[in-house]
Amino acid sequence: MLVELLRASHLAALEQIPGLVAEHAVSAGLAEVLIYLADLQCNVLRLLTGEGASTEVGELRIDATLAGRAFQEVRILVGVGEGTERDTDEDTDEDTDGPQRWWVPLLNGVERMGVLRVGVEAAADAQIQDNMRDLASLVALLLIDKRPYSDSYARLVRTRPMHVAAEMQWTLMPPLTFADQRVTIAAALEPAYEVGGDAFDYALAGEVAYLGIFDAMGHDVSAGLSANLAVATCRNSRRQGTGLAATSEAVEQVLITEFGQATRFVTAILGDLNTRTGVLSWVNRGHHPPVVIRGGHWVATLECPPATPMGLNLGTEIVTCREQLEPGDRVVFYSDGITEARNAVGEEFGLDRFVDFIIRRTSDGLPVPETLRRLIRGVLNYHDGRLQDDVTVLLVEWHGDAHERLHL
Repeated sequence: MLVELLRASHLAALEQIPGLVAEHAVSAGLAEVLIYLADLQCNVLRLLTGEGASTEVGELRIDATLAGRAFQEVRILVGVGEGTERDTDEDTDEDTDGPQRWWVPLLNGVERMGVLRVGVEAAADAQIQDNMRDLASLVALLLIDKRPYSDSYARLVRTRPMHVAAEMQWTLMPPLTFADQRVTIAAALEPAYEVGGDAFDYALAGEVAYLGIFDAMGHDVSAGLSANLAVATCRNSRRQGTGLAATSEAVEQVLITEFGQATRFVTAILGDLNTRTGVLSWVNRGHHPPVVIRGGHWVATLECPPATPMGLNLGTEIVTCREQLEPGDRVVFYSDGITEARNAVGEEFGLDRFVDFIIRRTSDGLPVPETLRRLIRGVLNYHDGRLQDDVTVLLVEWHGDAHERLHL
């Protein structure tokens, strides 16, 4: 199944993938396979239809369905008959001989893309379940391969029109989630369709994870251009081996060249984490300091003498600070939009509430991406669904030698 599907996919467009998957899945005992993709804000799962695929129209709410639960918790769930569900970790002796509908997470590494709906005529034995997992892995890779040049993918995962500035930002930024044995990185960004001046960035090179969070002045296309220039310059400099302080100076010079001195500015935290030793280095260019969560407690605020925002060219000293992390530490970078969001009576969401939310959701055993998804839902609810400023969170968890406890 996998070999034939892979061979057939090389000259296939995105719209042909559902039909090819359904055609080849039959040979592995999977009678019905549908692909559901999560929307940009992870509120709903939408059916990917296409050439030769099911014509069923579907949209499933992530917070109200078995499919959504499989997506949230990143585990395979099965429905046996109407209204019945079971976790695949449970005793398989309870399987029935009737038709079953399985929900299998679609993952690009640890980036949650959606779920497969897999139908089987009778109880799925261990081999059939392995086939489901393997098929989901290949489908995710095929979608990643087709996604960059498919407008159909972008249209499917959007629930409303997107502003031009947001179009630039989402095209620029890396996936919302990454993990390996030493580190997990996850991000969230709202308002997804109107974001202007906020951005995040990360990348790995050998043992070093490069990190950045940016907040450009304003909430318009010009703010988006400033943030894009900042991220692009940051990448260009670090790929040439430039250090953190010099990289921030390079960003400043590009902003001044393009916009003029003190016309447009960007605050930022630029950092790098040695994933072998756990040493975090960073510079602060007028941004809110990160916080460290350890063992379910807020243990530190990473204070570092801040230089002025990039673009003002005031000549303040740029200090590089360092912190030794412990295995399991979570470092949280954030923009002021999340802490300064106000409810109907003018009360701010606040830093204490923000950190407490992450701690409580962590104690619930939720995956890091799901913690951030629920955090954003909480901020939006607190703010009656409308944000006056961009909200960005970048969370980094260092596993150290405890990678066997990695919870994705």
